[in-house]
Amino acid sequence: MESLSASPKVPLATDPCPCGSGKTFGECCQPVLADMSAASSAEALMRARFTAHVVGNSEFLHKSYLPDSKKPYTGEILAGGDRWTRLVINSHEVFRDGQMATVDFTAFYKEQGVEVPHDEKAEFLRQDGTWIYNRAMRLGPAPVKHSSPKVGRNDPCPCGSGKKYKHCCSVK
Repeated sequence: MESLSASPKVPLATDPCPCGSGKTFGECCQPVLADMSAASSAEALMRARFTAHVVGNSEFLHKSYLPDSKKPYTGEILAGGDRWTRLVINSHEVFRDGQMATVDFTAFYKEQGVEVPHDEKAEFLRQDGTWIYNRAMRLGPAPVKHSSPKVGRNDPCPCGSGKKYKHCCSVK
């Protein structure tokens, strides 16, 4: 990972939060990043982790990631900052009596002046009442789900010919 030479600009408490929640930074991610309060949900932690990338808070990213959280923080500074432009939460689901959750999101960043999406479905676990990022379950966009059922071989052909599908359009 590349290092940052200058610190990214940290928003004021009254500025809009970089995570796109519609709240101010002081009402949204700032208390979580400053350890004044824990994230209330996996989605709130995802928003705080995105904001940590934006403001260059590598220590928060380290301690909110399960595989690294028990290791000492080495002071590594991650690149990012103004490269990250916006976050879109696609879905948030909670499982196992509120002890596990997934957040499907798209984080956008700029590369050579072009906005690029980073799609991910992330798994979060609740340990001792605190949400923590565990792993990426899927990188890339969600699979496409077809709204209409698949046509069976012996079903009437959807083209309207009156023939069975296997004798009509499936042969083409």
